[in-house]
Amino acid sequence: MIETVLHADVLEIVLNSPPVNALGGALRRDLAVALRVASADDAVRAIVIRGAGKLFCGGADITEFGQVRAKPLLPDLINEIESSVKPVVAAVHGSALGGGLEVALGCHYRIAAATAKLGLPEVSLGLLPGAGGTQRLPRLVGVEAALDMIVLGAPISAMRAAEIGLVDEVVDDEVDLAGSAIAFARNVGAVRRTRDLPMDAEEQLFEKFAARHARKIDTLDAPKACIAAIRAATELPFGEGVAHERSLFAELVEGAQSKALCHAFFAERAAAKIDNLPADIALRPVRRVGVIGAGTMGGGIAMNFLSTGIAVTIVETEQAALDRGVGVIRANYGASVARGRLKAEQAEAAMSLLTPTLVFEDLADCDLVIEAVYENMEVKKQIFCRLDQVARPGAMLASNTSYLDIDEIASVTGRPQDVFGLHFFSPANVMKLVEVVRGAQTSLDIVATAMALARKVGKVPVVARVCHGFIGNRMMHPRKVEAFKLLEEGATPAQIDRVHLNFGMPMGPFQMMDLAGCDIGWHRDPERVTTILEALCAEGRWGQKTGGGFYDYDTERKASPSPVAQAIIADFRERAGIVSREISDEEITVRTIYTIVNEGAAVLEGGYAQRSSDIDAVGLYGYGWPRHTGGPMFWAEHVGFDTIVAGLEKYSEELGPDFQISPLIRHAGSSKTSLDRAKAGDGACKS
Repeated sequence: MIETVLHADVLEIVLNSPPVNALGGALRRDLAVALRVASADDAVRAIVIRGAGKLFCGGADITEFGQVRAKPLLPDLINEIESSVKPVVAAVHGSALGGGLEVALGCHYRIAAATAKLGLPEVSLGLLPGAGGTQRLPRLVGVEAALDMIVLGAPISAMRAAEIGLVDEVVDDEVDLAGSAIAFARNVGAVRRTRDLPMDAEEQLFEKFAARHARKIDTLDAPKACIAAIRAATELPFGEGVAHERSLFAELVEGAQSKALCHAFFAERAAAKIDNLPADIALRPVRRVGVIGAGTMGGGIAMNFLSTGIAVTIVETEQAALDRGVGVIRANYGASVARGRLKAEQAEAAMSLLTPTLVFEDLADCDLVIEAVYENMEVKKQIFCRLDQVARPGAMLASNTSYLDIDEIASVTGRPQDVFGLHFFSPANVMKLVEVVRGAQTSLDIVATAMALARKVGKVPVVARVCHGFIGNRMMHPRKVEAFKLLEEGATPAQIDRVHLNFGMPMGPFQMMDLAGCDIGWHRDPERVTTILEALCAEGRWGQKTGGGFYDYDTERKASPSPVAQAIIADFRERAGIVSREISDEEITVRTIYTIVNEGAAVLEGGYAQRSSDIDAVGLYGYGWPRHTGGPMFWAEHVGFDTIVAGLEKYSEELGPDFQISPLIRHAGSSKTSLDRAKAGDGACKS
């Protein structure tokens, strides 16, 4: 856990607990022992603490939360570091996050590699820095900078850290960090304890900060607690401020939001695990990716690989479409450069890896080919039949289909074991979720390779089995169905969307349709009107792009309720013979949110998802389900599956005779257990 090397009069203490040097009990114990030995050794004048491997320290071991923890506890260890009479220097490379940065704050000085990142992201887990971070950081960098780092939780660069006083020296070459830190420690003067630094804060600073970030923090417990803790640093002596911080931390740990956010954290990691995967399975190499289709999806998919340094061949059938697609990719990179997210040379390096072509046979040297054309089974089967003749043996053949049967697509090839679904969510270069769809004959090494590749390009991959819509679109389909039924029965788009916004969704269903385009999938016949959506499309109301859909939009695409849309909806009701009625927010919640949970349970029951937390990951990363609820399945367990069942039964008549409550959710509700346990004990469920 700890390695020590004496460099004349400077003791180097190296944290060595792969993969992230997490501050578990054993590491804390060994570090405390090393510090005490150094303090008692007259040959040691100063101490350097650094991390082995790729980073300084990734923070506390969150698996210890709620458990009896070994001593010393992290706050006590940091106090011991800070109380040292010998100068202690933190040498930061890679990243110092959470408890790792709190350890660095307890050191008397900090030196960092130029590439390092430093942050206190505990707020993302519904917590606050609980080892003195809310008290030390504002003393070191000022209240405003501390609020940004702690309440918003985003890490900062070493250069920014130096600007605000968090870091004393920045080293350009990471290789020289250890030597530079040792030299720095040897030449430094007396100890400088962060806890002794003076505090001041501008009047109304906290109120101004809260108002500026109201949308981000209004419904969340942790940001408010972070602000309260930092305020305590300006009003209380250090010891009392730390005690207040610990009290707030203890409340958050036991709170529903923190438990949900920790569940979301672990759900993402669990989703990466493939059931029954041999430990020694070999992954297929992927050096070049082919993308069929240079439209919105194809171009976005290509960017994921280009940005990671993987060459891409993109194929289109017409030069104009190919040029347009390449132009959009270049424009997207240009926008990232303009916003400072990429350097111009990085964008050019990515573009240099792109090979646009009209020659389908140019896909022959690709290790992975992703088909990204529109949702039409016959078209996709034609492409895969042709691809079967062109792609080299062992190439991975993927479809980006959102709904269609991967097994039927694979059936037209002579290698169904190499065919699978790779469902990116739109916009593909932005959205984190990727569903890796495993067909009946898809080989396990294909699934493992696809999962690893998705993580490499920065995605959150989830394994799904073949069913209509896979996990995500199948789970969300009842929301769309019921939202339109509610609209027909008397609700307004604004009322339905408001229920979803109040729940914590980034957009309601009708806001989302206006954004995506109401005309997606429309048959383009204005004379054929069988739904409200077709009625809107027939009048040219296709959403934001035409200035009106379910809402009206101004030149800046700001939405307002639309009298025109309401008149179209009312006219449709009248022609359909539907009498409008008052609809409660409760009914909207049950019919558009509870039904998501019910369908998610059916997905798990059918064996189309490996575990319920995978369904949560899909909801969180694919559809903006509010993270502080943990995802649809975790939220439902917290609310109570019996409550979900009761709500669905209450509105069973409105849901209609074809709606079925999942037996799995009934079983979980009656037995007061989780869906996974209910499934494990239900012989009727597929494995």
